[in-house]
Order: sequence, then structure tokens, then C-alpha cells
Amino acid sequence: MNRRHFLGVSTAAGASYVLGGCALSPRRRVSPNGKISHACIGVGGLMGGGDLESFRSHPKLEITAICDVDRAHLEKAATIVPAARRYSDWREMLAKEGDRIDSLNVTVPDHMHAPIALSAVRAGKHVYCQKPLCHDVAECRALAEAARSSGLVTQLGTQFAAGVGDRMAVQLLRSRAIGPVHRVVLCSNRPNAVANYRLAGPRPSLGEAAPAGLEWDLWLGTAPERPYAARLYHPAKWRSWQDFGTGWSGDIGCHLFDAVWKGLGLTAPRSVTARVQESWRQDPARRADTWPQSNHITWVFPPSASTGGRDLTVEWFDGEFFPPEEIQAIARAGGFTRYPAEAAMVIGAEGSLLLPHQSGPVLLPKERFEATARPRLQPRSHFHHFVDACFGGEMVESHFLQTAPMTEAILLGTVAVRMPGTVLQWDASNMTVTNVPKAGVYLRRDYRNGWKVGGF
Repeated sequence: MNRRHFLGVSTAAGASYVLGGCALSPRRRVSPNGKISHACIGVGGLMGGGDLESFRSHPKLEITAICDVDRAHLEKAATIVPAARRYSDWREMLAKEGDRIDSLNVTVPDHMHAPIALSAVRAGKHVYCQKPLCHDVAECRALAEAARSSGLVTQLGTQFAAGVGDRMAVQLLRSRAIGPVHRVVLCSNRPNAVANYRLAGPRPSLGEAAPAGLEWDLWLGTAPERPYAARLYHPAKWRSWQDFGTGWSGDIGCHLFDAVWKGLGLTAPRSVTARVQESWRQDPARRADTWPQSNHITWVFPPSASTGGRDLTVEWFDGEFFPPEEIQAIARAGGFTRYPAEAAMVIGAEGSLLLPHQSGPVLLPKERFEATARPRLQPRSHFHHFVDACFGGEMVESHFLQTAPMTEAILLGTVAVRMPGTVLQWDASNMTVTNVPKAGVYLRRDYRNGWKVGGF
């Protein structure tokens, strides 16, 4: 293993892979009398620093290795865990650490999630990966298959899924508290999000030297080679670019979809379509490089027990596309003076469930559900739950077999965004858009030469 070539090829997921419902393999455990030796890959910024602190707070975990392509991030993290061995290249870290580490977390830009997580699973490490699980649909399929056969503990970084609010919403939906469900509306209209994500595009024709201490080639990783440009990619703006991020729906979608997905027992959608920001749609240069700042994505899911045998429509609104008036009116009638900026609204035959992000579920109309018993749940840490599972404790809720199909559906939304106004018919078993073959180019990336992992 060296900086330009990574040894080992993953087992590609078969075309007949069935989404959801896969049995978990027996878990590889660490000694219950010792400590987990953990490595942090990506230790900078709010997410990397936050994940490091969250894992470090577990009494039976020791951070023994840290890795980041930015020397400034690495040096700052080293002041917190001074005994940890330091790396700039995750491939070198996996090769040199060997059996000295039991687990690791992946907190890096989206385009590098799958290569690192897949390599770590193949190396026998328990893996916590930030959301979204992958950048592309095919990566989700391969990573889920690898996790299924590994016996390892895995966890997606949807930390709010461990909160009492999201878990209560899951139980209420599973108990059919609002009857058969026929519509779900998800939204992320966070103030200033549009301005923060706005990019004129396209990428600059001329680059500049990367700052001292930033390993730019390692930062690019599997993505196409391009020159560094200040204030456009690292450390914060990468989410807006198609090569690195998955847009606003990919960034926040896993948080808002999670309780709905679990509570309704969703599987693969049958179709997906998208409406996008018109200025982006009309600009070929921006469409080739960046994500729009406003999206309305619609999935149609097949009938199930939770829908009373009817199709289920799930819609996503972000940026300057807001939930429809009839949805907002349900919240106002329930006492909300303003519709939550980020929320899931689930519409059933007997009422509705509104789940504001980072809050608890509200059953509407309130007077109808005054006597409905609420589940009694204890708070817990998403990170600690993962660590405890590595010791053989209760299996985590957001393991890759649970969350990979959900991430696939979300990423299908980003495929639809690139082909706005086109209804894409999805064959999950064969991982194919049946009516628009050219959409297949967006399901799987070709990794840059020297960064091939698992056949990608």
C-alpha cells in the first residue's frame, strides 16, 4: 500500500441485492475487559472536532490514531489527544496501524466516505461514517454488502436518530398512531442556507498554490484532478460542488428521512422526479459543476402495511422551495405560529405527525390525540451506542444495512436533480433507471487513476 495505489478489491454487490431486511452477520467483538483502540479520520472543523470529542468521552475508548489532510487540523487535534499517532494519508494509517486499532470514524467530504469506509470494513474495523453514507448509489450498495458479510459494527452519523424525539416518532409511526399514511413532506428551509450555498459556477479556470500544510492531492482523493482555489472547496464550500458533495438534500436529508424511513418501514422507491431552481436549470456551466440552491424532490414508494396498501408520496423541499400551504396550515391549526424550518410532516388517515428537527413529535390535531400514550424512552448518545455495540452490546439502530437503502433513495433524488422534470422509474433489484438509461451515468463515479478502490 502506498500513496498512489491501494491494495485490495471489494466484493461488488450483486445485481439481485435486496434492499433492507438483510440479516446481520455475527459481530466481531473487542475484549470486554479492555478499551477500544479507535482512529479518527478527519478531525477538523465542527464535525471532525465534534466527533473526536464525542468518541473521546466514552470511558472505554481510547483514541490512538488521528488522520487529516490539513496539518492545522491535525495539530489542533493532537493537543486534545497528544498520545495519538498522526497521519495525513488514511491509506498509510490503515496499513501501519493494522491490528492496533479496532474501530474508526470517517468524518471527511462526501466523495471520500465510501472509499475509506469500504477499505476499513475490508480491514476488519468497526466503522462509524458521517452522513450521507456515500456519494453515489453504487457505493451504497457495495458498502452495505461488505458490511453484511463482515460481522462488524457500523453506524451512520445521523446522531439525532439516537435522540428521544426521533425514537419516539419511530415508535408512534410503527404503532400506526395516525392510521395508514399516504403522504410525507420533508423540508429544510434553514435561514441563510441559500446564501451560504450560493455559487455562481463554474469552477475557476486558473488555480493557485494550496496553502502550506494542506495535502491537496489527498484532499481530492477519488475526485477528478483540479487546481486548488481559495474559499471554494476546503474547508467549507465543498458541499456545493457535484464532485465532492451531494447538495443540500444529501447533507440534511439523512437526518430528516431517518425516523420516517424506520417508522414506516420503507424500502426502495419506484420513481423519483425533481423540480429545481430555475436560474441553475438555465445555466449549463453551473449545472455541470454545482448543485442548485433550491430543490423539490418527489419519490413514490410502493404500497406497504404502513400505507394501507396505497402508494406513498414523499416530498422534499429546500432553499426557497417551501412546503405547500395545505401542509403548513395543519401546523398552524395545531398552534405553530411559524412552520419549522426543518421538519418531517407525515399525513395519515386519522391525523398527522409533525417532527421538527432536533425536537419531539407532535400529533395533530392535538385534541384528537390527547389520550394517546407517548413512549417512555431514555436519552442516549449515538456515539456511545456504537462503542457499546462494539463490546457486544445492543445493536445500533443506524447500521449500514438499515441506512444504506435510505441513502440510496436520497441519492436517487440527486440523480433526479441533474435531470429536472424527468420522472425516473427505478428498478432497485437491478440498480437501473429503466426508462432513462442515460441516468445510469449518475449512479456510479469513475475514481481518479491511482485511487481505485473496490472496482470503482
